[in-house]
Amino acid sequence: MKVSVPKGTRDFSPTEMVKRNFIFKTIREVFEKYGYQPIETPAMENIETLTGKYGDEGDKLIFRILNSGNFLSDFREEKILHDISNIDKIDASDTFARLDFNKPEQYLSRISEKALRYDLTVPFARYVVQHQNEITFPFKRYQIQPVWRADKPQKGRYREFYQCDADVIGSNSLLNEVEIVQMIDEVLTKLKINATIKINNRKILQGIADFFKITNFAEFVTILDKADKMGAKFVKEELAAKNILHHPEVEIFGTLFFESDQKELKSAVDKNKMNLLKVWNEKSESETGKTGIEEIEAVFNLVRTFKLQSSTFELDLTLARGLNYYTGAIFEVKANDVQIGSICGGGRYDDLTGIFGLPNVSGVGISFGIDRIFDVMNELNLFEKLNLSASATKVLLAHFGEAERNYCVGVAAQLRSAEINTEIYPDITKKISKQFDYANKKQIPFVIVIGGDEMKTGELALKNMASGEQTKIKVDSIISQLK
Repeated sequence: MKVSVPKGTRDFSPTEMVKRNFIFKTIREVFEKYGYQPIETPAMENIETLTGKYGDEGDKLIFRILNSGNFLSDFREEKILHDISNIDKIDASDTFARLDFNKPEQYLSRISEKALRYDLTVPFARYVVQHQNEITFPFKRYQIQPVWRADKPQKGRYREFYQCDADVIGSNSLLNEVEIVQMIDEVLTKLKINATIKINNRKILQGIADFFKITNFAEFVTILDKADKMGAKFVKEELAAKNILHHPEVEIFGTLFFESDQKELKSAVDKNKMNLLKVWNEKSESETGKTGIEEIEAVFNLVRTFKLQSSTFELDLTLARGLNYYTGAIFEVKANDVQIGSICGGGRYDDLTGIFGLPNVSGVGISFGIDRIFDVMNELNLFEKLNLSASATKVLLAHFGEAERNYCVGVAAQLRSAEINTEIYPDITKKISKQFDYANKKQIPFVIVIGGDEMKTGELALKNMASGEQTKIKVDSIISQLK
């Protein structure tokens, strides 16, 4: 047996978990500062809860779960689903005897009724509908949990990864969008990441689609969403190949969206580009497009009233966010100093809860991708700049024998009562060097050495492992110094 983890998943060492927990703590504290409350939802959802919410491409990446137990144990060799040549020989009492194998969705629903969650937003919408009588609207929640996608693993893309979501639902106010920009910037400032916050509005894209008389809006935004990875030329060729735009229109379309056919994209932050957008919208007479322009201008004007610390923001008309449920403002955040996918994204959805029976409830939210943030900070050596201790233990109690070790138990109790993370070296050994080596390997910053003299006087030897400085002081003074 080859010992390994599934592709697209990772183990994390204690040292790595200290770093990851720092990111979780930072994001959690910012969310709570803005009034968001925590919830959790199950790792699995009913398959009908998830499907149809992410677009055709997203649905293909949902991890389905085989129905409970050894569900396929009654399958004989000739009955495996991909081989139906012996279908007539199957016993009529068999579980799958009456299935129509020309309709795969029928047997899929019988085999798999559950799936691992693809994101945290759709389960949140389900939660809101299910608990609508227990929550206060507008409802501000945050959620930090893993999600799973059957994607092709590559740098910055995993099959299992954590998302840190914050959503407010039950409010149409654009103040929520503005506070999202503030939260993004505050988190990234604390993590020392320089980034660009890209903003667009699905209503603007609908207005552009109206101008070009594009009828298949979902396919249009799916293609446009690939601009960042595939470049302008790919997008224009795809739009023409799929007959979404004809060749003369493609070139006109390109003047609004792209600088050139290179991978560098048009960011449309200048007034002239916004004015061009308004002209196009007036020609299309799209009320939806007009609303989108008004919303994006209102958000930009409010964001300009405060100073972003570590982020810049810009309007990027190529930003589409391929998920079907977005209807208004959309966000995507890119780290400036590392080539990796977006580290945060989100947007407004006007009727996601309507799918579950609670119509006309608007929400907006963002999701930080912990795993990509972790990779960015590692690559830029930001954890070292933050001076994080690699160990949760602050002090190790070292000793010279059994009596001294037993004396350590009382000392450790005092330290722990003062909320100082403390370990006692468990084995009895006279080699204090071995215990120091243990502390160094675990990067424990302080060691208290207890011998016979220390037990008599109550003055303990406290050693700073970084500086090598050692002093003899009482436990109360050690507690004051370490706290």
